[in-house]
Amino acid sequence: MLTILGRDPRNLNRTNRRSFLKIGGFALGAFGGATLSDIMRAQAASGNPTSHKAVINIFLGGGPPHQDMWEIKTDAPAEIRGEFKPIETKVPGIQIGECCPKIAAMMDKFVAIRSIVGCSGGHDAHQCVSGWPRGSMASIGGVPSIGSAVAKIQGLVDPSVPATVGLANKTSHAPWSESGQPGFLGASYKPFKPNGEMMADLKLNGITHDRLQDRQALLNSLGEVCRGREVLDGSNVFTDEAFDVLTSSKLVDALDLSKEDPKVRERYGDGKPYQFQYDGAPTCNEHVLMARRLVEAGVRSVTLSYGRWDSHGQNFNLVRDHGVKLDQCVSALVEDLEQRGMLDDVTVVVWGEFGRTPKVNKNAGRDHWPQVSCALLAGGGMKTGQAIGSTNRLGEHAVLRPVHFQEVVATIYHNLGINPMSTTIQDPTGRPQYLLDHREPMRELI
Repeated sequence: MLTILGRDPRNLNRTNRRSFLKIGGFALGAFGGATLSDIMRAQAASGNPTSHKAVINIFLGGGPPHQDMWEIKTDAPAEIRGEFKPIETKVPGIQIGECCPKIAAMMDKFVAIRSIVGCSGGHDAHQCVSGWPRGSMASIGGVPSIGSAVAKIQGLVDPSVPATVGLANKTSHAPWSESGQPGFLGASYKPFKPNGEMMADLKLNGITHDRLQDRQALLNSLGEVCRGREVLDGSNVFTDEAFDVLTSSKLVDALDLSKEDPKVRERYGDGKPYQFQYDGAPTCNEHVLMARRLVEAGVRSVTLSYGRWDSHGQNFNLVRDHGVKLDQCVSALVEDLEQRGMLDDVTVVVWGEFGRTPKVNKNAGRDHWPQVSCALLAGGGMKTGQAIGSTNRLGEHAVLRPVHFQEVVATIYHNLGINPMSTTIQDPTGRPQYLLDHREPMRELI
């Protein structure tokens, strides 16, 4: 599937049109102006390098219908209730939609939040990957995403693996494939995107492992000659770490699903055939498995975009298709993490940018509804087996325990070992910026 940089010195792949090595650093143009050495230098600054908490953020681009998934409105009129029936779960008193029987059977490992508020109304991933509406702090470069903030605060777990990775395929509606922006932190904290030019730039042909080592030796020699010059000052260790990424198979192995147990791959499924995709993401279950493998390899934050939930028409057919596939891969992920002893350390969050209208339209669809949304959480040492909050009888607005978007993100930071109440990051003007405005984690979960 991906064939970069194994240890076979005879079998390194072809260089693309970008120059791979430049004197003075390993250059990867797709990092938006930052070299790979820059990436490793920036992310090596760590307040807690030995811990490895992580988050897998599954974005449901387009906005999933809360009333068809986690809070079925059995008492509402037919034009609001829709076609789905509630099913019992493993937790007495909690029901969810019939499209997710596998999640229902292990609901004790999940938390359904039915009352998320504070949606900006933006038709994009930005709020789900950062906690902030798009455009926040624009005058100083924008707010960092969760992954970028974590990379800044905690740094690398392993010198050969990036701290933050974005798996989202590029979508025709581009904002649905946002993996998170570094904001005012700068390009050195961008998520690594293995399905884009970043990975393409790692494909080398005609450069053996030995020759790559020769190039590193040349850089070291240049550093000796130019010692004391500002341009190379302090860069050697980070060039070495960049070299580790390029010559280690750890990152590539994590992305190579052919190395996974076939029974595990079967449990996750592949999400095919892809339906209702249009301008959105495919229901790629393999990305969910890949996320687990990346976290296992040392990545702190993985984001991905799953499906196209913008159901202005054929809402119920779409949810039947997407919901069953999501049920399979998310239940498999949580089961897999638990079996590997990783569940307490890895937070899983599944959500979209807003909810859908209570009333079904003439095209059997539901339209945008930013008044209330929903999320499914698991892992991270949280108190699971809960359904938090509720909407009114028609599913129009939160009436019990409204949960702000940023409260969910604050909980994610808490689970990662970052105190959202007190942690700040210095912006380009020298001012400390809190990670969020709503900084208190959800008391029900911690």
